[in-house]
Amino acid sequence: MSSLNDVEKRYFEKLLGMQSGYVLDYSDPTFGEFFNRHKINIHGPKYQTYGTSKAKKMRAFWEQEPDALVGKVMGEMLDAYEAGCDLNNRDSETSILEKARGIVARLSGVPVPSKPDQTVDDFLHNEFTIPNIRKLPIEAMAVPVIESRLNEARTAMGAGAYLSTIFLCGSVLEAVLLGAAQSDPARFNRASASPKTTDGSVKRFHDWSLAQFIDVGCEAGLLKPDVKKFSHGLRDFRNFIHPYEQMSSGFTPDEHTAKVCFQVLKAALASVAGERS
Repeated sequence: MSSLNDVEKRYFEKLLGMQSGYVLDYSDPTFGEFFNRHKINIHGPKYQTYGTSKAKKMRAFWEQEPDALVGKVMGEMLDAYEAGCDLNNRDSETSILEKARGIVARLSGVPVPSKPDQTVDDFLHNEFTIPNIRKLPIEAMAVPVIESRLNEARTAMGAGAYLSTIFLCGSVLEAVLLGAAQSDPARFNRASASPKTTDGSVKRFHDWSLAQFIDVGCEAGLLKPDVKKFSHGLRDFRNFIHPYEQMSSGFTPDEHTAKVCFQVLKAALASVAGERS
């Protein structure tokens, strides 16, 4: 069991909005997907000690799993909280978040970072240039499709079609990372974050989720850590292509959200093309 005490749990509960029984804006399917990446079946009976709400399953997870695993999961959950604040143009609870980061550091056995995490404003002020698509490690037949979707994303942004912009950015990112994996399969397959089947073998690339491509892409050195952080936010919003996911979360994208997502895509393409120092 983890060593989280009652006070530490309260910081997490406050940030994640668990008092209502929910955890951030996760639906049951996306909550399950989040934990599946850590090889945890959060909807299984093991975590229904206190009930079946997402918040109660989270509390059961805290109680039953070791510090290292809880620290890893909660670190990513805090990233999701920050991404949600950034992409919805909502202020984060900075002092509480700082304390929560300290708790994650304690659980993980690492020093508390002295340098604050890059904010979305910092990220937006970076200058990223979309590289020549032909320089990307994707098959030649995919180049015109990628170029067409990039042009359509620009058009959608200019027309105020922000949800369409986000979907197009997510689709291009997934296509480019899939292409990169297919061009260098050994590099992606040997990553510790590569998703495995029940027999321990690496899944076929077409069975990988965008989240898994992002994690492995960063581990393989194709994506910078800042791109990984904000790409997961893009990936979460791309999931709202399912209307009921959007309805259950109350998500309404605006220009700021779409700009962040387009900036994430530009930075990712530059990283994959090797044009970022």
